[in-house]
Amino acid sequence: MEQNLEDKVEFREKVKYFFNKNKKKIILFLIIVFSFLCALFFIDYNKKKANNLISEKYIKAGLLLASDQKEESKEIFKEIIFSKNKFYSVLALNTIIEKDLEKNQTKVIEYFDIVENINKSKEQNDLILFKKALYLLKISKENEAKKILEMLLNSNTGFEILIRDLLENKKTK
Repeated sequence: MEQNLEDKVEFREKVKYFFNKNKKKIILFLIIVFSFLCALFFIDYNKKKANNLISEKYIKAGLLLASDQKEESKEIFKEIIFSKNKFYSVLALNTIIEKDLEKNQTKVIEYFDIVENINKSKEQNDLILFKKALYLLKISKENEAKKILEMLLNSNTGFEILIRDLLENKKTK
């Protein structure tokens, strides 16, 4: 029992000695860890704030579109696409295409390129490429659309059945 008590006292002395000897290093380490955690929280807060701002812009653009202010709405949707938000950029592009807000086909393809380069899952990226191919078919750029569709087929996409049907229907026309 006395041996155990002496071991505890000796251990405490070693810990005290270690802390006294390395006090500056320990304090510096704790400050660095604290600063790092603060930076992470700050970055997360800014991302959430930016996402909220983009969502408000998307709602505003939708309201402007509903009140038949197409030019103002289109400008906000373009801002959203250029913000490269994973969620709202895709929605903004879809709205521009569905409502035919952009008449310049080159710009729409440029918007597709921007949205394609946003870091998304493979399924989301395949969907964007599929929509791009459908848009290219709509504007009579069949060769470019066919290349995209064949590339999607070779990448084992979940849209394989739709792509095969689309390609077969194009051959019969």
